[in-house]
Amino acid sequence: MNRFLKALGCAALFTALSANLSGAQAQTPLPAAVNTDPAKAQVTLPEPANAALPTLFFIGDSTVRNGKDDGQGKGAEGQWGWGNPIAAYFDPAKINVVNRAVGGLSSRTYVTSGHWQRTLALVKPGDVVIMQFGHNDSSAINDNSRARGTIKGTGEESQDIDNMLTGQRETVHSYGWYLRRFVADIRAKGATPIICSPIPRKRWDAEGKIRRNRGDYGGWAADVARVEKVGFIDLNEMAARKYDEMGRDAVMKMFPLVTPDESVHTNLAGAELNARLVVSGIKALRVPVLAAGLGARAADVAPAEDERPVVDAARVPADRPRDPSLPNLLIVGDSTVRSGGAGGAIGWGERIAPYFDTSKVNVVNHAIGGRSSRTFFTEGRWDKVVAQMKPGDVVLIQFGHNDGGRIGDPAMKNRASAPGTGSETVEDTRPDGAKEQVHTFGWYMAKYVADAKAKGASVVLLSPVPHKDRWQQERDFATFAQWDAEVAKAGGAQFADLTMAISEGYRQVGPQVVDGYFSDARTHTNDEGAKFNAQRVVAVLKGLRDNPVSAWLSNQGQSVAAAAPAAAKTASPGAAVP
Repeated sequence: MNRFLKALGCAALFTALSANLSGAQAQTPLPAAVNTDPAKAQVTLPEPANAALPTLFFIGDSTVRNGKDDGQGKGAEGQWGWGNPIAAYFDPAKINVVNRAVGGLSSRTYVTSGHWQRTLALVKPGDVVIMQFGHNDSSAINDNSRARGTIKGTGEESQDIDNMLTGQRETVHSYGWYLRRFVADIRAKGATPIICSPIPRKRWDAEGKIRRNRGDYGGWAADVARVEKVGFIDLNEMAARKYDEMGRDAVMKMFPLVTPDESVHTNLAGAELNARLVVSGIKALRVPVLAAGLGARAADVAPAEDERPVVDAARVPADRPRDPSLPNLLIVGDSTVRSGGAGGAIGWGERIAPYFDTSKVNVVNHAIGGRSSRTFFTEGRWDKVVAQMKPGDVVLIQFGHNDGGRIGDPAMKNRASAPGTGSETVEDTRPDGAKEQVHTFGWYMAKYVADAKAKGASVVLLSPVPHKDRWQQERDFATFAQWDAEVAKAGGAQFADLTMAISEGYRQVGPQVVDGYFSDARTHTNDEGAKFNAQRVVAVLKGLRDNPVSAWLSNQGQSVAAAAPAAAKTASPGAAVP
């Protein structure tokens, strides 16, 4: 931390001195940026100092590599990657920390340049490899300067080219394909792979927030980590959140003051900050060899926390049918359905009752914050819902927000489900030794459908409420919507694409209005947002071919226009999982 404060102090002093220059001096142009990403990187990479110890390797680009040995000669105010200062957080007597990242390379050219083969030759059983790529993967796939781009997404598509730079015939794959190759190669050596999302650029959106990369490389990195079941450090989100807390002026001091403006590479202060964030992510993963290798400097770094809260069930009153003689509309889900006002958050299930005639139906909201399709089942909550069911009831089920993440990662609060709709399971071993067979998202949803139908109830599976920062871009929750649709079709339930119904509604009212619907940065709605989403739920139900709640609607419900029915769009292999 002292080095971080010292570097930050130097940056602040530099800025202050610059501000006090005379008028003539103040017009002096900023120094030109140094190119630390040459087309043909010539760098001697370090090797493990002690072959008897486990090794933590880093592979990546200049945002991991830059520092004291990149030829800039600018000291703390030059470009620095977090892979340099992070070594100070580990005990060299317990673990080697070896930074094999190379400036200017992408996930593709790290392989084609031969750097990966040489790095892999050093990896042995028990080692850990953390990879962070993305900044250079968006470059041109074929040109005569870098030829380093990869195909966008995580799919299996490829492109054959005659490389203009190397003169060689080459098959170029997707960003996700190269990450999967690293993962497979690392596992084949008996080592542990960890994927890290790329650091965010120094760019702000219209709201003054740092732009995230959930829709591209940050999201694709998360997608590969989830599918491959490897540890994931969301450095893109953690750093962006930290930058937002610091404010624009402080963030400017984390980057070199050069012309043109540097928006990618941090200075030493910024690298120190990112290194601490990576350490917090490492702590959250609880990989034994890394936990044992941390040094004294890491003692004050808290493990990264999952930003999605888990609501204390003792503070949420159980909901029951008001009139046992009436049919029930039973609602099941997470905090986007029922938040109880915590932090100003309200879910749509708490504002949907006025759309129904309570003399005809009981509206019973069993949703609870922080739960996934998995934990709603394992906590016994589903059994209580089934106990209230009777023939003629309708069950609305919406999960997905909390089903993402890595199974076995304590930061995920034991709620991640396995991806897909199959019957496969993943064994989750808790710190106390207890074991749980974790099923796929689709398995849990199919279980809910089968149980409800066995009681004579009808089921509608709803895709999740979209995030505040995703509805304007690609469709949110593409994979979960696809899985819901598959389960509904196979199990005799109905699927309603609530994600898109709300997104279309948001487009009609506009971003400025939508921003006022949320109680936090991206997930939970306030009272107005909950009312809006409740109306969209009614609209999407009315748009179903067989609307199961039509007989129960109040005058307010009958006045809602039906949403156009929409099948879940098939998620491309490159679609980011939230």
